[in-house]
Amino acid sequence: MAEVTIIGGGLAGCEAAWQASRLGVQVVLWEMRPCQQTPVHRTGLLAELVCSNSLRARSLENAVGLLKEEMRRAGSLIIRCAEKTEVPAGGALAVDRERFAQEVTEAITNNPRIKLVRKEVKEIPEARPLVIATGPLTSEDFSKSLALLTGEDYLYFYDAAAPIVTSESLNMDKLFKASRYGKGEAAYLNAPMNEEEYYRFWRELVEAEVHEPKAFEDGRFFEGCLPIEVIARRGPDTLRFGPLKPVGLIDPRTGKEPFAVVQLRQDNQEGTLYNMVGFQTQLKWGEQKRVFRLIPGLENAEFVRYGVMHRNTFINGPRVLQPTLQMKKFPEIFFAGQITGVEGYVESAATGFIAGINSARLAQGKPVLVPPPETAHGALCWYVSTSSTLDFQPMNVNFGLFPPLQKRLPKRLRVRAVVERALEAWAKFLETLEQ
Repeated sequence: MAEVTIIGGGLAGCEAAWQASRLGVQVVLWEMRPCQQTPVHRTGLLAELVCSNSLRARSLENAVGLLKEEMRRAGSLIIRCAEKTEVPAGGALAVDRERFAQEVTEAITNNPRIKLVRKEVKEIPEARPLVIATGPLTSEDFSKSLALLTGEDYLYFYDAAAPIVTSESLNMDKLFKASRYGKGEAAYLNAPMNEEEYYRFWRELVEAEVHEPKAFEDGRFFEGCLPIEVIARRGPDTLRFGPLKPVGLIDPRTGKEPFAVVQLRQDNQEGTLYNMVGFQTQLKWGEQKRVFRLIPGLENAEFVRYGVMHRNTFINGPRVLQPTLQMKKFPEIFFAGQITGVEGYVESAATGFIAGINSARLAQGKPVLVPPPETAHGALCWYVSTSSTLDFQPMNVNFGLFPPLQKRLPKRLRVRAVVERALEAWAKFLETLEQ
């Protein structure tokens, strides 16, 4: 029977393994944890989420909502497990991170066509087709082998995990529950700040001690995941016009928008844990406790996880990849996940879908498929393979990546037309896949 080898048991690797197995091939999935842990993972579960627990917007008016809908229609393992373990998050899809990882792990281990091997892969194996989905925390040994394979110097930036606090340690008298603009259910806890409280918090934050980066880390950050203190250092008001913006949130005690707002999002189904939205940080742990307890309602907050920083490694996709996620130089090798230069859980899983089906088709002697650029999957694959190589940077899915419509329309109608075009093209793509 045809066989595919996949390295990496994150969201991309698991989605790739699942899709390849659905097409009838045997899969060997390698995952180094728990034998070899990373600086931020805590368990040996597959698809462990280490940053936010949110898979972001549900609405089809948002590009990531469209991407999730395409995945749902294609039978995505990751979306199925996410919807099974979701927690309240207003207009977003958020999950109980431990139960989500357990669901994915059980699905993979119970699949008779997937063999899970718990061992670190230190060199590029000879097995082909091969899917490399080692993620942002690729081990040092494998990174060296990968650098030789791609012929590229690695680019990297810091990714960040926000702190998590217990709900019982929060002063609910100072918080109010709401979602921005009243969208969906009131899913977020909101900590309102007046002007004096905000500027005191800002001063302490910018003066707090941070962990010094290691010698091999040069401090380049991805704009979509900046440490809270880095944003704060750009000016005293950047936070209240950024992650602490109060727009669309009315404090029921005053009937007005606060000067600034810190949002906390439910992190597990029981509602016992909340993560601090947008509070990725490099602060030392003691400083996190001191500074973040200045936030109203968090004076006695119990931190079950402090914010941490870690390196995120990715290849220069436009020099290395084709839109099929095959290497240009070695077409029997595929890449998937954040290592391709996509950013985000959903985007990583989506590239795993494409790499999974194409590696399986290659193993079966069938032609690989190019996802239509009009689709969210295609927009991502074309971005990581055809954009500028000079300053290639990771990217979340967004409507700016899609080909323009042939006629000009008002924004709302334009988005609707882009979505309709995408789903129509995706349906045809799936029909081709099933033939």
